[in-house]
Amino acid sequence: MKDIITIGDAMITFDPTTNGPLRNVHSFERKAGGAEFNFAIGCARLGLDTGWISRLGKDEFGKFIRNFARGEGIDVSAVKLVDGYPTSLNFKEIREDGSGSTFYYRADSPTKTLTEQTLDVDAIRQTKILHITGVFAAIDPEKNLRLLKRAVTIAKDHGALVSFDPNIRLKLWGREKARQSLSQLLPYVDIILTGVEEAELLFGVSQPDQIVTACERYGISTVAIKQGEKGAFGYMGGISMTMPPRLPKKVVDTVGAGDGFDAGFIYGVLQGWSLDRTLNFANTIGSMVVSVYGDNEGLPELDEVHIQLGEKEYVER
Repeated sequence: MKDIITIGDAMITFDPTTNGPLRNVHSFERKAGGAEFNFAIGCARLGLDTGWISRLGKDEFGKFIRNFARGEGIDVSAVKLVDGYPTSLNFKEIREDGSGSTFYYRADSPTKTLTEQTLDVDAIRQTKILHITGVFAAIDPEKNLRLLKRAVTIAKDHGALVSFDPNIRLKLWGREKARQSLSQLLPYVDIILTGVEEAELLFGVSQPDQIVTACERYGISTVAIKQGEKGAFGYMGGISMTMPPRLPKKVVDTVGAGDGFDAGFIYGVLQGWSLDRTLNFANTIGSMVVSVYGDNEGLPELDEVHIQLGEKEYVER
């Protein structure tokens, strides 16, 4: 029985060696990224038994990503390398304040070969939580929405919880298409991990209490709203609260912070923690991620989070 399984794409991420507009950047460093991929790494580093379902190109980039995931302790038995589809790419643009943009080259994603018929049903039957995001849905809206519906139905039928991060990428699809498609998944969701703008797109409201009310109409019992430098709002077990942020000394790269928050929140849910401890833990991971360059380089191991929280002593030498 896995603690967590996720379904989604992974990409080679080319990170610029200098900050500023990409037209002025002349060299890049090859790394790996992707929302579900980062989430899986975050969970594995916290010690959760983690599985990942995906497809990668049968090329050197695909082999690199699969080996990377395996090295992090992620079960990649449901990750297949396929011919005829190059592993997806993205190029990051990073500004001096740590903000940035992403340019995707994933239209012919290998995950197009991941269908309802090829889905690893046994893996989904044997997990405590299935985590899905709107990124995977956006890559091939019609096919992937059908696949995700099948996946969440299997998960629910076998007693698993479903967690969902809308993670809306408007460079991949339009607002209305995203709203119409992702709304179809909401009745299956137990835990939603969202930003304010994403919630407003899905529900038409932006205040935390309004978002909770909208979620409850779909039967969503646990809500986490990521508010960046303002912290996070949570609702669980009838209790709601706002948790102040844990601000890093310096923000150098914001990519992956939301995925780290998601991993931390899910970890708290699996441990049966209270809402305040879960939110604080997730906030702490988010702050650790933004202080390190890269999509997943800053995702911490469990001991590192406890040290950051002052719950464990750090011995330097």
